Amino acid sequence: MRFNLILFFTLSYILSSCEPNNKNMRVSLDSYKIEEGFELEVIAAEPLLEAPVAIDFDAKGRIWVAQMPGYMNDIQGSGEDEPTGSILILEDLDDDGLVDHSKVFIDSLVMPRALAHVYGGLLYAEPPYLWFVDIENDQPVNKVLVDSVYTVEGNPEHQPNGLELNIDNWIYNAKSNFRYRRIAGVWRKEPTTFRGQWGITHDNFGRLYYNDNSRILLGDYVLPNTTIGNKYFAPKSTVDKLLTTDQRVYPVHAASVNRGYAKGVLNADSILVNATAACSPLVYRGGAFTESYDQNVFICIPEGNLVKRVLLTFTGDSVIAKQAWQNKEFLTSTDEGFRPVSLKNGPEGSMYIIDMHRGIIGHHAYMSPYLREKVKADKLDTLVNFGRILKVNHRDAVADVIPDFDALDAAELVSLLSNKSGWVRDRAQHYLILKELTQATDAIKNVALNSKNKFSQVHALYVLEGWGVLSFDFLVEVMNTDNIEAASHALILSKRFVSEENIDKAVSVFKSILKKNELGLDVYLGSSLGSWLALSKVKVTPIMMEILKRRKLNSTITEAVISGLTGVDTSISSNKAIMDTLKHTEFVNKLVRSLSDKTNEKMNSIYTRKFINEDNRTSGAKMFYQICASCHGANGKGIDGLAPLLMGSEHVKNTERLALIILHGLEGPVHVNGEEYNINLAMPGLIRNETITDKDIADIISYVTNAFSDVPKTLRKERINELRSVKSSTGMEFKEEELKALDK
Repeated sequence: MRFNLILFFTLSYILSSCEPNNKNMRVSLDSYKIEEGFELEVIAAEPLLEAPVAIDFDAKGRIWVAQMPGYMNDIQGSGEDEPTGSILILEDLDDDGLVDHSKVFIDSLVMPRALAHVYGGLLYAEPPYLWFVDIENDQPVNKVLVDSVYTVEGNPEHQPNGLELNIDNWIYNAKSNFRYRRIAGVWRKEPTTFRGQWGITHDNFGRLYYNDNSRILLGDYVLPNTTIGNKYFAPKSTVDKLLTTDQRVYPVHAASVNRGYAKGVLNADSILVNATAACSPLVYRGGAFTESYDQNVFICIPEGNLVKRVLLTFTGDSVIAKQAWQNKEFLTSTDEGFRPVSLKNGPEGSMYIIDMHRGIIGHHAYMSPYLREKVKADKLDTLVNFGRILKVNHRDAVADVIPDFDALDAAELVSLLSNKSGWVRDRAQHYLILKELTQATDAIKNVALNSKNKFSQVHALYVLEGWGVLSFDFLVEVMNTDNIEAASHALILSKRFVSEENIDKAVSVFKSILKKNELGLDVYLGSSLGSWLALSKVKVTPIMMEILKRRKLNSTITEAVISGLTGVDTSISSNKAIMDTLKHTEFVNKLVRSLSDKTNEKMNSIYTRKFINEDNRTSGAKMFYQICASCHGANGKGIDGLAPLLMGSEHVKNTERLALIILHGLEGPVHVNGEEYNINLAMPGLIRNETITDKDIADIISYVTNAFSDVPKTLRKERINELRSVKSSTGMEFKEEELKALDK
């Protein structure tokens, strides 16, 4: 009997210790308020995950998450370079809707940034690299280096991320001007428009959206790469557009904000007025919310502990955004740990919120003295080792069964191209290409021409493109349909079929499109004409002129046409009849400017930039910790007997004086805020260190004035070079009196 009791308690202990951690997790949502009609639930939380920053779903609908626990563990950002990051697989083994199991797919990563399930494997970013691995039994195999300079190492706030697979079969990034694609097993990388900062998303048509800290929504008016065909023309009116001037946010409590001391940042109740850390917009395409939510954009505002809703209006040549409400948000919380940093459409139509759940989300290189004090006072630096994934459902929605894409045949995947969910349509398109199910070509062509879902026709077009079986004749058929969206994509795709053989067919269909007088079609027709002009100016010029004359004041049309004129731009500009007819128009002005840039070999920067340079404050922070912190302290408060404090010092506020001190050194006594520091040691200057450049010193100044004063400042490296020749009376370290005299 005694043995049986011991066995019972032993087994009970073993079983209880093996119980999935998530079942023991208790996360209260009492401080969260979501829009009426919606439900919010926690589907995964610590200890199953920590500091999640991005997720994606595999073929079975499981969640894969990139974790970045090395980010801002304390005010100094200690441990950033440690391999503490990982990619996890989260599973719901008992099918109750909650994650109850996690396993490591890849560990020992340094600050992993993004991930995407593509080509049957996993694409992921670990600065400075972009990697791809195949997956066998949930293990990584056949690791391939896709890009060795995907990003520079440095501040994670300013590194490429996103890995958004768009309808055109290309993978796009935020904070980057490159896109990626794998064709016949070979990875390709090519220039594209530079977009945003953190997070990127696309609508049903294939336009891209992004943002930066202080602007809640940016985007392109046109499909990717529509207006960058001319390397000597940099479009201004069609890409990287501010879609709304309303940057207001409506937090429900006084959260800690980096520059809350500055005029206008907070209102009278100390509540944030405008966005300061907006990130990760998401076009909702799940098909499970009510119709009024279709293609709305949701935006993370982690500094205000909220998620915002924005409405889009499509005009054909532009996109206009408007906040859904004033004085109200879609989701708010008084939990200052709630840090929504990414959003994702889910396979069953839900929206997923990735909550990093961390006290400090701003990088130490940018933290103001004001926020440092707030963080300490509120003990936000102790809020680490957390992380959550939340799911948003509409109460009236019926969740779809998540298809296992690995198990679907060609006919099943073709049928999913007409699914109400954009996520499902995207994935069905990708798997049809990946599996090379070309036996479904006729069925796909039927969808492209006849589907009642206008966006299914677009997906079908790019399945054919991915298979390499498109023909010009078929694209002409699509152009002749009533589907403006599909016809626009067909015009874009037709550029690769420019030939003498096709010129007459092209002119005929272009004339038919002109008769429709549709603004959106004119944009893509205009961008397609340049290569055909090279074959026959006589046949194609009248079409170009008709578009330009009837859209004379339209900047989008102008840029689309000029972008396509590579190779014929000089002959167009030398045609007196054309230039006279269009004189005083934006077309003539922009064409002349692009030809001037061509003469001067001044390319659009996306064709000359190889990678994104490290932010100057991040570079400055690194050098400060290497050179200065040992005496002045990592917190800028000085160290007794070694160096005075920098925090709030008048010597920091004056950038030229600060440059002279860094260059030539300083001998005491020194006064800071009225207090004398009579330290026996003189601070040596860096001028004799030949490895320290003017840019290095400029970066240090940028960081120090940001971290230890209320007014961030910069100093040009050219001015720093001039200050190298400004010497003290002894030619050695400056004395305080000499520096003050120079100020006058």
